[in-house]
Amino acid sequence: MLQSLKNIFAGEKILNNETDNTEVDILSGLMIEAANTDGEVTQDELNKISHSLINIFKEDPKSVEVSLTKAFENKDNSRSLYYYTSKLNKSFSDQNKIKLIEVLWQIIQADNEIHDFETNLIRRLAGLLYISDVECGNAKIRASKKV
Repeated sequence: MLQSLKNIFAGEKILNNETDNTEVDILSGLMIEAANTDGEVTQDELNKISHSLINIFKEDPKSVEVSLTKAFENKDNSRSLYYYTSKLNKSFSDQNKIKLIEVLWQIIQADNEIHDFETNLIRRLAGLLYISDVECGNAKIRASKKV
C-alpha cells in the first residue's frame, strides 16, 4: 500500500512538470478556454488565436503551434480562471492585459455570435486581471471594429 501511495505521488509529480509554464502556454490555454465557452472551437477562432499569439504577443510560430495543440487537446480538462490570471498578473503590464481582453473579445466574435456565457467569461477575466469595466467595454468596441 505504501508503494501505491508513492506511485500516485510520483505520477502527480510527473504531471505537474508538464503543466503550462510558459507565457505562450498560459495565453493559449486561456484563449482556447474563451473560444470553447460556447461549447465549440471553430477553425476561425483557432486561426484568430494563432494570429494573435504570433502577431500581437510576438510569440514564436512553432511554439504557438505546439502550445495550441496541447491546449486544444486539454480543453475539456480546463483549469480555473484564477490559475491563468494569477500568472498573467505577475508578468503582464496593464497595457498587455487590456490587449489580451481585446484579443479575447475578437476571438469570441470570430464566429459572429456573442453568447451570454462568453460575455460573462470576459467580465470575470477582466475583474481577475484588475481591468475596469470601462476599459473592458472599450476593448470590446475596438475588437468589434476589427472583426
